[in-house]
Amino acid sequence: MKFSFRNMIPVLVMAVAAAVFSVPAAAQAEEDGGEVDVQEIIFGHIGDSYEWHITDIGKTKVIIPLPVIVHSSTGWHCFMSSKLEDGASYEGLFISSSDKNDGKIVELDAAGNEVRPFDISITKNVLALMINSALLVILILCCSRWYRRHDAMKEAPRGVAAIFEPVIEMINDDVIKDSIGPGYGKFAPYLLTVFFFILINNLMGIIPFFPGGANVTGNITITFVLAFVTFLITNLTLNRHYWKDIFWPDVPLWLKPIIIVIEIFGIFTKPFALMVRLFANIMAGHSLILCVVAVIFITARLGAAIGGSMTVVSVVFGIFMDCLELLVAFIQAYVFTMLSAVFIGLSRQKPEEAR
Repeated sequence: MKFSFRNMIPVLVMAVAAAVFSVPAAAQAEEDGGEVDVQEIIFGHIGDSYEWHITDIGKTKVIIPLPVIVHSSTGWHCFMSSKLEDGASYEGLFISSSDKNDGKIVELDAAGNEVRPFDISITKNVLALMINSALLVILILCCSRWYRRHDAMKEAPRGVAAIFEPVIEMINDDVIKDSIGPGYGKFAPYLLTVFFFILINNLMGIIPFFPGGANVTGNITITFVLAFVTFLITNLTLNRHYWKDIFWPDVPLWLKPIIIVIEIFGIFTKPFALMVRLFANIMAGHSLILCVVAVIFITARLGAAIGGSMTVVSVVFGIFMDCLELLVAFIQAYVFTMLSAVFIGLSRQKPEEAR
């Protein structure tokens, strides 16, 4: 494939959009003569919230308020998060700024202590999860629609089907089939769904403007649920040899107690590693890109020469990081799926297969 400037336009647009949309607080702080709080910018982006902050136009914040649904001591409450803007209280509820409940909706008990109600609000990450899941379903249905209307044995796939087919074949044949072995077919739907779910959320997280930019797979709650489902499938679809290898491994008798403890510990460390690996890599990628963009505003006060040169460096490095994050988005989805398939395969392995 020949290189052309046209191929770089989407990446350049993404980098410019990142500077415009991802750090409006930094630009505003610079205009007001205040210090740029990089930590607040980063944690404001990777954290969850009851509203979706799009950008700032001058001193006007462009925000999408989201539904608040909580059950407090006074019953159920349902209203838009705009009622709680700027520290306002509504129906006895407000957003806390304390270290313990920072950014969470709380109420005060009789003693004046903050108490968190039962909260099922549609937050930024929840809305992004809904949007990304709907997008994934639409893409899969478009792919399925092509196969229903065409004979795949006589013509090559086109459109969405042309993108999905080689990826599905690669994950199914090279990852799922090779890792699990006989009977892999019943696990393929789950593992393929996990792969594309993580990939879509990773890619949407790189896009710096609505409806992208949310830190879904960089939220440990999301990665915990994914890892927990893998844990359940691994330990509920196993065979008897799996428990034998754990509680009576083929090692010398004096070594059995040590190996048993290690194997039992490994049952829980495997899904834990899945959870932390995905969470840490995606969160670190988001944080690093924001740090790179924030350099533009941090060095703006150091003069035209330094500020201008650092802006060029920041933009170039930001483009590089965006390209790298595209690769990381695929790799993390691939690694999570591969390790899940390996764990499932190990739980179904027979003695003759282990030799």
